[in-house]
Amino acid sequence: MKKIVTILGARPQFVKAAVLSRVISKYNTVEEIIIHTGQHYDANMSAVFFEEMEIPTPKYNLEINGLSHGAMTGQMLLKIEEILLEEKPDLVVVYGDTNSTIAGALAAKKMTIKVAHVEAGLRSFNMKMPEEINRILTDRISDLLLCPTNTAIENLEKEGFQNLDTKIVKCGDIMKDAVAFYSKFSKEKSSIISKLNLQSTNFILATIHRQENTDDLEKLKQIFEGLEIIHKEKQVILPLHPRTKAILEKNNLTYNITIIEPVGYFDMLELLKNCNLVVTDSGGLQKEAFFNKKHCIIAREETEWVELVSNGFAKIVGNNKEAMLNAFESFQNSTANFNIELYGNNVGEKIYSELLNLIK
Repeated sequence: MKKIVTILGARPQFVKAAVLSRVISKYNTVEEIIIHTGQHYDANMSAVFFEEMEIPTPKYNLEINGLSHGAMTGQMLLKIEEILLEEKPDLVVVYGDTNSTIAGALAAKKMTIKVAHVEAGLRSFNMKMPEEINRILTDRISDLLLCPTNTAIENLEKEGFQNLDTKIVKCGDIMKDAVAFYSKFSKEKSSIISKLNLQSTNFILATIHRQENTDDLEKLKQIFEGLEIIHKEKQVILPLHPRTKAILEKNNLTYNITIIEPVGYFDMLELLKNCNLVVTDSGGLQKEAFFNKKHCIIAREETEWVELVSNGFAKIVGNNKEAMLNAFESFQNSTANFNIELYGNNVGEKIYSELLNLIK
């Protein structure tokens, strides 16, 4: 039986991998071994996902976290290489744009093991983002580039990838499969709406965690001040990322919004289903907002998911407080049609088929 090693490290990757793991189990024609690098190590950011979503338990947990980018990536590279030497897989699958992604791809490629990159071709065109560096380098050394959108394919073509020894495939966004599947169970699995005493469409869901915001105190203050103003009109619920929490506490910053602990995936789905709109600097949550027919205010200077902006479902506001408030007001009167097809269907099945073709 052929063997696939899946490298995971961060919360969005657990969600995406759950889809593909379910397809792999359904057909039972390849063996999947999961390596969890430990990049997200808080129980609410990691362990709860494996429990809730019934993702196969990782065979290996490297527990590498809390380090600088270089130290974290280097240690992951070393440990993953040791495991690949022992397991001898036919293929390594990596997701997205984290340190776990580039470490897994590098370890495999240097051992001449084939690499498949799920969510290939995305670009923010901001080289100050560690994630941008990770995704560009991972794309360059992957054998199979599984792209979620036409824009992703166009990005690769502009960079000359059609001239390289790699296969480029538009498969759609695997996160759409996850939202469709788990939404059927989220209401019975989650009690967060009643626990927080929330009224449907009468609160704002916010998440702020990206390094470009948390490491710039003025940016962070502007974003939170904007959220505080919105909170006066509609309650803002913010599951607080450990990085953001540490910086707020270090600088003695407090804001009049409703801050809660990080939540599991079913809780997040229920918050998405019931919120008025989303404010975030996360990439994945922008799409999950769309899948749940919610507008999104993007607290960044750019987005990889440009089709959300061009079709009027999201607005980019950066750390501009006034732009955030204007976007909030404009979305209150929106009549946007969320039924437009942007991200494909049955994405897990398509990816699985491409993986089999790569290793047959």
